[in-house]
This record gives sequence, C-alpha cells and structure tokens, in this order.
Amino acid sequence: MANHLYQNDLPDGLNLGPMVAIDCETMGLNLHRDRLCLIQMSSGDGDCHLVQVAKGQTEAPNLCKMLADPGVVKLFHYGRFDIAAMHNAFGTLAAPVYCTKIASKLVRTYTDRHGLRNLLHEMISVDISKYQQQSDWGAETLTDAQLNYAASDVLHLHKLKAAFDVMLAREGRTEMAQACFDFLPMRAKLDLDGWPDADIFAH
Repeated sequence: MANHLYQNDLPDGLNLGPMVAIDCETMGLNLHRDRLCLIQMSSGDGDCHLVQVAKGQTEAPNLCKMLADPGVVKLFHYGRFDIAAMHNAFGTLAAPVYCTKIASKLVRTYTDRHGLRNLLHEMISVDISKYQQQSDWGAETLTDAQLNYAASDVLHLHKLKAAFDVMLAREGRTEMAQACFDFLPMRAKLDLDGWPDADIFAH
C-alpha cells in the first residue's frame, strides 16, 4: 500500500478506473462553515491518492472531471456529506454514486450500527482505527498518521460494496438501493440549499 499526496488537484493523466472510492476530511460537519481540507481516493488496488485542498480554493479541474464523468462510479460511505462538501467547494456534483451506508441501512436492519468501522469488521473482517478522526485537517503539513487514517476510509470500500451487492440481491433490494443512490446527489444539494433536516416527502 502506498499513499500519494497531491496539492490542489489530481495530476494530469491519472486514471483511477471505472469505480473510485472517495472520502473527504473537513474542519467540521457544518457544510457552510467548515472548509474542505482533504479528499482521498482509491481505485481498489491498495493505493490511496490524496488531494490536499488549499484554504479558499475553488477549482480542481481534474478532480471535477472525474466527479462528473458518467462512466465512473463514485463510491462513498455516507456520500451525502462528501458529495455536498465537494459541490460546495468546487461547484461539481458527483454522479453516478454508490453509498455503503445506505446499502447497510437497507439490508442490515437487525442493527443500528452503520459506521464504517462496524461494517468493515462485520462484512469483510477488516479492523481500522478511528484515532485520527478528530484532528486538525486544515494543518499545512499533514502527519503520516493522518494520511494513513484518511487512506483507511477508502482502501476497503470496493470489497465492502461487493459484499453489500450480494446482500442487496439476496434481500431483493438492489433496485431500491439504486434508486436511492441515483437521488443522493440531489439530497446533498438539498442540504446545501436549505433543506438539511426537512422531510420533503412528509405531509
């Protein structure tokens, strides 16, 4: 496994394949207050590609091209937040997408534990540390521990997706899951545009 850290954008010519696992680190969980600091990506080959985002940065052409590419599935765990954070920073809405948290909530109805650490442990017998989760992602220089933590959030998502695809098919919920994934980019945009907590489908 290797971590590849870039400044501001993905390098020209980098092709991460037809499915890219993506996660983001921000200064906090308020999309309008807390800036995007780091985006980590993996093609599922054991390597992680990380883009450090500068304060005030509003463009990342290579990254945004990949986010908008209809031929590349963007794979998230809780994509609702990450999609919104990147759209807020760069104005590009990621699509098409797949979210392992949504998949988990559709088929693991026997539990309310849908965090990534729980899923990786149960579904594919992988243990990851969350020690660096609450750290300063806006620092000019990120530590190796931070980078390794960030990488751990994407390195196993391809295997996790494969496990969920089997469960979704088994429970007859593949079509339902796909409809949820298709709506997810708009759900993220609704968060940014003023409907973060409203159930627009309620009476």
